[in-house]
Amino acid sequence: MSDHAQHLQQLAAQQWLIPFFPLVAAAIQSLLPRSARRLSATLTILAMGMSCLLAARAFWATLPVGEQHDEVARAFFNFTWFRFGTTALEFGFILDPLTAGMALMVAFVGFWIFVNATGYMAEDENFTRFFCFLSLFAASMLGLVVANNLLLLFMCWELVGLCSYLLIGFWYFKPSAAAAMKKAFITTRVGDIGFFIGILMLYQHTGTLTLYNAEGTGALQQAGSLGQLAGWWGLSLAGTIALMLFIGAMGKSAQFPLHVWLPDAMEGPTPVSALIHAATMVAAGVFMVGRMFALFTANAGDWVMDFVMWIGCITALFSATIAVAQFDIKRVLAYSTCSQLGFMMMALGAGGLVAGQFHLLTHAFFKALLFLGSGCVIIGTHHEQDMRRMGGLRKYMPITFWCYLVGMLALAGVPPFAGFFSKDEILVATYHHNKLAWVLATAAAFLTAFYMTRQMFMVFGGTWRGGQHDAHGNETTGHDEHHGHAHHEPHEVSWNMWLPLVVLSVFAVFMGWLGTPWLAGNLFHHYLAPEMPAPEHANIVVVLSVVVGAAGILLGWLIYGRRPMQHAAEPDPLAGTLGGLFTVLNRKWYVDELYEATIVRATQALGTLFRAVDKLVVDGILHAIAWIWWGVSQLFRWIGDELIINGGFDAGCESVRGGGRLLARLQNGRVQTYLRVMALGAVVLVAIYFFR
Repeated sequence: MSDHAQHLQQLAAQQWLIPFFPLVAAAIQSLLPRSARRLSATLTILAMGMSCLLAARAFWATLPVGEQHDEVARAFFNFTWFRFGTTALEFGFILDPLTAGMALMVAFVGFWIFVNATGYMAEDENFTRFFCFLSLFAASMLGLVVANNLLLLFMCWELVGLCSYLLIGFWYFKPSAAAAMKKAFITTRVGDIGFFIGILMLYQHTGTLTLYNAEGTGALQQAGSLGQLAGWWGLSLAGTIALMLFIGAMGKSAQFPLHVWLPDAMEGPTPVSALIHAATMVAAGVFMVGRMFALFTANAGDWVMDFVMWIGCITALFSATIAVAQFDIKRVLAYSTCSQLGFMMMALGAGGLVAGQFHLLTHAFFKALLFLGSGCVIIGTHHEQDMRRMGGLRKYMPITFWCYLVGMLALAGVPPFAGFFSKDEILVATYHHNKLAWVLATAAAFLTAFYMTRQMFMVFGGTWRGGQHDAHGNETTGHDEHHGHAHHEPHEVSWNMWLPLVVLSVFAVFMGWLGTPWLAGNLFHHYLAPEMPAPEHANIVVVLSVVVGAAGILLGWLIYGRRPMQHAAEPDPLAGTLGGLFTVLNRKWYVDELYEATIVRATQALGTLFRAVDKLVVDGILHAIAWIWWGVSQLFRWIGDELIINGGFDAGCESVRGGGRLLARLQNGRVQTYLRVMALGAVVLVAIYFFR
């Protein structure tokens, strides 16, 4: 074993330290009083900083050194968790480029989100509890990333879901937040049923949930043999397991039709939204598909990859259409996240492992930037979220504006920002795999540029529209639902809120160059998957991508920039153009209403039916059994107690007692009585003798 391999092996054995520090911080904070606000924030940030340093060390170790690697640098460390009978259940940690890059992104982006949260949550009375949940959230996601065992990954997967539940509903006193937390938890549990079935099937046929081991019998090391066995629905066994796992990813990464929870997750504090949409939760599904990619591609004849691609394609375009008609600044970004996650899944389904994972990383930086920027806007406008009541913020919040502009250009795919390179890799991979999917993805890219331009002009363009009146004559002061303040003039936020924006902006500008074919033949591709051939460059894809992006921005300027909105009550210019379609898009294609009319009502009807069956049938049967049992018990009581015991045993006892009382009368101590008895006895004996 070379020195580099030994070093990787040593680091793999220490991978558990990456999630360990945030986990310890969460444990300590759970015991702190509410008043320990500064200590709680300090623990969270220091723990995340330690994880970031450890992840950076692991990332550095996986970089090619001295020569170009022709295979992935991978090391793992496994240990026995417990034994039952002759079976040993293992846990383990892995170090490879996929893990190292993802762990560094989660730790680094999470660190700056936590810094921003110290400003955003400064006035919240539950500040300490909030940072405790954040630490646990980060620890869960980092544990998921470094796991070399599918069971350990699944445990962390569920912890991520729990933390999202706690943080989305952090302001639990709001009915909308309580509903959103339940919606997120239940929707993702639907997907997790498929995930769990996939885990069981994998263990049944491989005898292990460890992904890689030294003997070459790890679950992913057996993917080729699983691809030769028959599974369900015309798939191979590997394809069937992959499909079940992907159902879990559909829930966690908000893919159609399990996407409905993600926009409602905006009810949580904005740093939570940034964490969910950028570094944790939704990233888990895309990462898991990348981790299990060997199962998805084990059999070239399986249709599971096409299924992944089309689900991603539908999600990308469907969510983008909704984003163009939203007014809540965070909800636009939420549907944007759904759309971008669709792009990532589409790339993975088209065979573009590198493209999907690269966009996952770049998207984390500029989407965290945008969400934190929206949080700055919300704080700067005294907790206003309706874009119709904003406007002119470029003047009041210049730092936030320039950073937000960088994030918007990156998301819109404008060169040379990061999103341009990662999005184009996806379009290239899709172009070579399926032309129709590529056309639809290009349309989604056009809509992305349009709705982000629309948001920029509604928020930062024109003049400040706060304090005006809406169509009903009510003053649009944007009452602060958390602190009760009325709107004042907007203002720039404190340094601990805008500093993370500046740092993330740098990566949103330059990070994309790691994936460009013009820089050492795509550095990221050689880092993540040197054994896979890079997709052939397609000029038409790049040119058309730039053209549609520019067209989207131009259209956004024509509708919203050339004549900015002057009043909060002014109708959206796009509404007049689209008419009823705008209402449909604003209502999210009525998917929530469809679920309410079908699945929710069907579930409620089943619940009513089960309650009726329980009351009329189950309770009736139980009551009948109870009455029968009572009757039988009464019969046994009468026969056994009254007849046999009282009428037999008790009567016999009474006769014995009566006889005893009669004989006791003879023992009265009088000699005369004894002589009379003796005389009577003598007479009886004589009579018996003579008359026998």
